[in-house]
Amino acid sequence: MAKPTIIIYQAEENSSRIKVQIPYVMKTEREKFKTFHSAFYHPNQKLWSIINTAENWERLQKEFEHKIEIKKLAKFRPLPQKTTNEKIQAELAKAEQKLILKAFSPNTIKAYMNEIKTFFSFFETRNFSEINKAEIESFIYHLISKYGISETKQNMCINAIKAYYEHVLGQPREYYDIQRPKRSLNLPNILSKSEVAKLLQTPKNIKHKAILFLIYSSGLRISEAINLRVKDIHSADGYIFIKAAKGKKDRRTVLSPILLKLLREYYRAHKPSYWLFEGQEGGQYSAKSIQNTFRKAVTEANVNPWATVHTLRHSFATHLLQEGTNLRYIQSLLGHSSSKTTEVYTHVLAINNKNIKSPLDFLGDFGISGEGEPKSGP
Repeated sequence: MAKPTIIIYQAEENSSRIKVQIPYVMKTEREKFKTFHSAFYHPNQKLWSIINTAENWERLQKEFEHKIEIKKLAKFRPLPQKTTNEKIQAELAKAEQKLILKAFSPNTIKAYMNEIKTFFSFFETRNFSEINKAEIESFIYHLISKYGISETKQNMCINAIKAYYEHVLGQPREYYDIQRPKRSLNLPNILSKSEVAKLLQTPKNIKHKAILFLIYSSGLRISEAINLRVKDIHSADGYIFIKAAKGKKDRRTVLSPILLKLLREYYRAHKPSYWLFEGQEGGQYSAKSIQNTFRKAVTEANVNPWATVHTLRHSFATHLLQEGTNLRYIQSLLGHSSSKTTEVYTHVLAINNKNIKSPLDFLGDFGISGEGEPKSGP
């Protein structure tokens, strides 16, 4: 019988993590891997990972020596970037104009135009208005089988094609009954209260600190934080006004007294004129700057390395539920149209609620001492 082997997947140059597969029988090696800084287990992939650095590569090979095998992760080919002909360029301009007139958001238009361009390039010799449903489904299947597009990408592509035929060509809605992928029921990634506290205390820059405090304390999307104006902070009435958020809906969300105190300190230091957060050259602060601030805070606070800025919004909702806030209030604060979207946080809460016991706990302890319990992972 072949000896079990630790598989290290060769990380790309720009990859942030090194992924490692450790067979279940290699318990000693797994415990040793857990001692690595930033070691993290991914239950869905059944893989471990650590931050991709030269030092970590060297330590992996030194610690496990002859027990490792290095492999490449299977990759799909990237979508080709083709030069568009005059016919496609004219049709793209027509589509973009129509979507603008229909008041689609700039981000949606940009995303749809990328998908429509790929669609046009695939059928470049055809009359686009004559392409039927079966051919569209064949095109989607081609993208999945050859390029491994994600479910999100697949849905975006279908939505873009639907928008083209419905809004640009004015074809009937029945035409768009295209097979959709079954949506993954993934639970949102959240940080514990102690992790959030560590993360928020990390930034020394007052603007960076105020942005992270704001996003968590009010449950904002990154785009909503960027679009906040100074006048949207209603300190006297205790709320923050969110104008034309996702779905072009206005809403109000909670204004924490702690956040208000920090925002006043920030305002005295930076004196923003119109946007609450402005760049060094004026104008709105960028999403990239917020993401960089968050990533630096995650690293320095040594919390879940897979957290994103949006994780703060997920954590806001989950922590409110833990404190007993009514789900309808949370739905309103988050700006969800459907309560079903908000209900996903009840699943997170149920899994993390230490007041709920497993039925195994009612059967006795079976004389198990609890010694040698794993810190994380299986």
